[in-house]
Amino acid sequence: MSFSAEPFFCFIQGICKAWRGVDDHQLLSVLTAESSKTGGGRMSVEVDVLLQEAKESIEAAQNYRSELQQRLHGLNQARKQIRGSSGQARETLRRHFAELQAAATRLLNERLAALLVEVDAIEADSIKPLDDCQSLIENGVGQADELLREGEAALRCGLGEKEDKLGSFTKKAMHIQLDSLPEVPALVDVPCVSAQLDDSLLGLLKDRVYRHGSVSSHPPVQIEELQERPGGILVRWCKVDEDFAAADYRLQYRRSGSGGSQYEDSYIGRDCDFLVLHLDPHTEYLFRVCARGEGRTEWSPWSIPQTGYTTLAPHEWRPGTEGYILSSRRNIALRSDSSQSRCPVLYSNAATYFCGQTLTFKISAAGQMDQRDSLGVCVDSGREAESLQRDQAVCISTNGAVFVNGKEMTNQLPAITVGSAVTFDMEVVNLFPSSNNNLSEGGNFKLRVTIGSGNREVVFDWLVDQAVDSLFFGCSFAQSGWKVLVF
Repeated sequence: MSFSAEPFFCFIQGICKAWRGVDDHQLLSVLTAESSKTGGGRMSVEVDVLLQEAKESIEAAQNYRSELQQRLHGLNQARKQIRGSSGQARETLRRHFAELQAAATRLLNERLAALLVEVDAIEADSIKPLDDCQSLIENGVGQADELLREGEAALRCGLGEKEDKLGSFTKKAMHIQLDSLPEVPALVDVPCVSAQLDDSLLGLLKDRVYRHGSVSSHPPVQIEELQERPGGILVRWCKVDEDFAAADYRLQYRRSGSGGSQYEDSYIGRDCDFLVLHLDPHTEYLFRVCARGEGRTEWSPWSIPQTGYTTLAPHEWRPGTEGYILSSRRNIALRSDSSQSRCPVLYSNAATYFCGQTLTFKISAAGQMDQRDSLGVCVDSGREAESLQRDQAVCISTNGAVFVNGKEMTNQLPAITVGSAVTFDMEVVNLFPSSNNNLSEGGNFKLRVTIGSGNREVVFDWLVDQAVDSLFFGCSFAQSGWKVLVF
């Protein structure tokens, strides 16, 4: 087969002319338009092949450029995180050390003032006796001077006056008690004030200052997974620094996009996951976690905040059921009275449990056990049954017995007490519709159910009469005092 280059060159020239001023999204249409201009008769097989290769190359180039642009965006985000976190770290260090310096200066000044007060007190108490002694001596010196003057005058006077003046002088001298001298303390008996300063303080302070604070490029723990739950989010985290020995973890969260919203503690403990409840559906929240090392009091740097939200409405008990009191959020139910003749069932407000989720009942208070008690899941909630131990329901009794469609299984779980957590997990195993694979026409629905309580669990297949997208949950207690949280 011969190949004429002129039509192909005209075709390429047309592409080049048409390419000017068009974007990538228009380029493929340009190729198609130019191929039509060459005419079906003139377009050879080789040109068709080249045209197809050109289209594929352009699509590959578009995808390649898109991927590169995404990576550029990722690089910009990484650079922004490095710059932003570095700026925050600098500001934190400057503020902390400025506060530390001010506090240290204040403490040193307070200690100096206290020591100076002690010196002043010792000086005042020690000088006062010396001042009193000095006053006594100076008074004696004055009396001695006066006595000397009188004695000299008596010796110089005439014979007629000498006897009287000498007698007066002698009496005055005896009154002064010239042989009595005040005691002056020796230098070893008076205070010699000095200051004792521990030179090791500077060394200790220097050592502590040199070891105070640290800078890390990565926090030792990061959030690993966020899973939506009805009315909450299950947060899982893990250590990324294997050399860090964590004693406790601290989880915080806040609403995303709220400038005035502050992080609040949600969990402090040794576990590496926690279910944060009471979250509004379709609302984004930011989560972060940090850790505290063994034997340390300070917390590590925070992990990179992760955004999560739940689209699932929270589980709620149905209000208005006789014999039960609900919390304000309707997720806690309390059996309020006892009835030996009737054991009413409290159902969920809606069918909010979906296969693939984990439904948990947490017992926070317990009453007396009854064989009619039940916690479980059912297809409908309109029946007037006194227990979930009935058809189209699976449940566990407070004594640990498991019922499937009203029949008790041979396997049994531990009895339910205060602090017990009973979990239900379900997954679709197989579907046996009545005809034509139409779920609306009914049929049998097989679900694999796992019920866990304590450190044990039972697994079985549950056959229901109809295909369901979601299920109700419920509980029934014959005696008062039972209190159960559902999530």
